[in-house]
Amino acid sequence: MSEGESRAATPRLHDRLEAITDLLRRREGLLAFAGAAPDRDDSPLGAADAQLQALLDGLHPADLADVFESLPLEDRLAVWQLIRSDRDGDILLEVSDSVRESLIADMDDREILAAVEPLDADELADLVDDLPTEVLPELMASLDAQDRERVQAAMSYKDDQVGALMDFDMVTIREDISLEVVLRYLRRFDELPAQTDKLFVVNADSVLTGVLPLHWLLVNSPDKMVHEIMAPDVNTFRPEDDAYDVAQAFERYDLVTAPVVDAGMRLIGRIAVDAMLDFIREESETEALSRGGLREEEDIFASVWKSVRNRWAWLAINLVTAFVASRVIGLFEHSIEKLVALAALMPIVAGIGGNSGNQTITMIVRAMALDQVGPSQVRRLWRKELGVSLFNGLVWGTVIGIAAWLLYGNPALGLVMTAAMTLNLLLAAFMGVGIPMLMVKLGRDPALGSSVLITAVTDSGGFFIFLGLATIFLL
Repeated sequence: MSEGESRAATPRLHDRLEAITDLLRRREGLLAFAGAAPDRDDSPLGAADAQLQALLDGLHPADLADVFESLPLEDRLAVWQLIRSDRDGDILLEVSDSVRESLIADMDDREILAAVEPLDADELADLVDDLPTEVLPELMASLDAQDRERVQAAMSYKDDQVGALMDFDMVTIREDISLEVVLRYLRRFDELPAQTDKLFVVNADSVLTGVLPLHWLLVNSPDKMVHEIMAPDVNTFRPEDDAYDVAQAFERYDLVTAPVVDAGMRLIGRIAVDAMLDFIREESETEALSRGGLREEEDIFASVWKSVRNRWAWLAINLVTAFVASRVIGLFEHSIEKLVALAALMPIVAGIGGNSGNQTITMIVRAMALDQVGPSQVRRLWRKELGVSLFNGLVWGTVIGIAAWLLYGNPALGLVMTAAMTLNLLLAAFMGVGIPMLMVKLGRDPALGSSVLITAVTDSGGFFIFLGLATIFLL
């Protein structure tokens, strides 16, 4: 399918998903019907399968990945059986880790090898960790020496390093040839590697000496030599570089591709913008999951037990913090009995504090991800965020204090409400900066469980501040 066709298909993906679901229901009904003849192409079941397969064949692998993500396990596996075998590898690359696990589990070793052997070395490296151990020796033996070395090299890097994301499909040329020779060389290709916007210029030792953008190649005279028009000063990256830093460089310099070189400036691969986009998307999803206390990406249709294992840890922590908050309220039972209005107003103090703390944490975690701030700037960040919270606390605390005064006819209750709101917002700001900074010092992801932790602090703190002030000044 062409790029234009895949773009046109995307807006209709929801409609196609509904069509696929309807065909699956029809197929189930035919299978349950005793008179169905599944082994005949002209049978109702054969016709339903042919219609479903034609629909699936018209979808891009990325769109099929979305379909698999949206189907329950039983339907997912039924559709997987109808996918052409030559498309299995491309689809496995597109789906999430959890869905990929369910698809691979439904394949035998022969099917797995047939699906992954046609893939490029960098694509194989993405899948190796998810493949059954017993197929790896045969898979590696089927590769030529160069591809085997490339797969092993890519696997040696961490997921957040450039070496794990780079690919080896690139066009290299020498600097001592004319542009006419370059053009003749390019015409020998059936197609250029995806995202090719420049050619990499190397010497006899594969040392990168520059790049030749394709548009320079097209607008210059064919008689010119490569070294006359190439760009010698280029953005290069090392395989051990942090992928997030490289993604920022791609955004800053509007890069489409960039060379990856070793310590001796020898060209070993390239990094492309599509890999950077995938990495940023995955990082964003991981961060969102971490904020909610989820340990890993979860198949929305996963079994109950798998979902429980993914969620239990932070739920247990949340249970402890909720118990602490309940005990804080328990300390002031007599105060609440004497002034019932406290029970109605205290969730406001805690809720606003939680929202404010989450705003602060979101800002700090984002700034840390962009390398704009670090632990050394914690004092300055505290001063700024405490100032913002003080202003918001006085303004909105006064608003809710006046509302409490008018509602319950008690001006002292309004003043306590204002003071409690301000103090809890200050606590939220202090912890909103402190929690991610502490996580970094401990070597943990600053987003990990941040939403759970800040809510626990502002709930317990808000209840204690509000009920404590009320006990002192109102009773």
